[in-house]
Amino acid sequence: MRKIFVLLFTYLSAHSFAQVVISDSAAVDTIKKPRHWSVNAKNSVMFNQAAFSNWVGGGANNVGWLASANYNLVYENGRNLWENIIILNYGQNTTKGVGTRKTQDVLNISTNYGLQFSKSWYVSTGASLLSQFSGGFEDGNNPEAKKISNFMAPGYVNAGVGITYRPNENLTVTFRPANGRFTFVLDKELQFVKSDGDFFLMQMGFLASAIYKVKLMENIEMTNTGSVFSNYLENPDHMVLSYNMLLNMKINRFVSSIITLDLMYDHNQIQKTQLKQTLGIGFAYNIDNGVKRSDRKDSQWWLKK
Repeated sequence: MRKIFVLLFTYLSAHSFAQVVISDSAAVDTIKKPRHWSVNAKNSVMFNQAAFSNWVGGGANNVGWLASANYNLVYENGRNLWENIIILNYGQNTTKGVGTRKTQDVLNISTNYGLQFSKSWYVSTGASLLSQFSGGFEDGNNPEAKKISNFMAPGYVNAGVGITYRPNENLTVTFRPANGRFTFVLDKELQFVKSDGDFFLMQMGFLASAIYKVKLMENIEMTNTGSVFSNYLENPDHMVLSYNMLLNMKINRFVSSIITLDLMYDHNQIQKTQLKQTLGIGFAYNIDNGVKRSDRKDSQWWLKK
């Protein structure tokens, strides 16, 4: 799985770099014929410090490296809005006398399509996948310790329909009163979703999610992501809660410092609050390519009055 991560990271970086170079003629075409795709991406390779508490995916407190790719691809055309988010993270540390352990492992892909029915409101449908690339272990990812996670073990798939509120590029809130949450455990050693041998758990319920981006000051940006899921069929009060914060402090074009914070609570997974925090400084390459709806003349309705 680590090879797959490296290939994906390399492909996304190369693909996005190819989109950054825009000739003068392309810029003229953009004015004449508005572009409907916008790409916002953050690629980085960091040296980091990490701390974990009750994190089911596994981890170790130490110093190591972290490679990440965070992409937001948005298509806007008329009443159509299609937003795609790809988050790939993988990190390791090497401790003398202990060996190599992973400190970060995230595979998070989501897509959401909306059809506008009122200003800033869309009827929407979407799906998401959340898992990790490689195995995690109870004792700081020590391969000799008890295994507690692996690729698609657990893996979470959400799919549903609802409404989306998106007044601008910095805020997106989605409500799905009809949402299926599917938990997969494809590693036979870990198949105990409800009882030994189980590999699949289906839940039907309500999902609310939000993404909020804020610029705190020059070269300092924060991205907040949160979600709440309640199962209609069993113990609706046992909600699945998650929150992610990414603080990006840009030093110059190619050097940044990044702080992340993850909080999660899932009664079916572990009846404790899971916490993960990372701090890193290293090389970063950001991309902000494409014309957003708020910047295009064809959508600036207030100028037409």
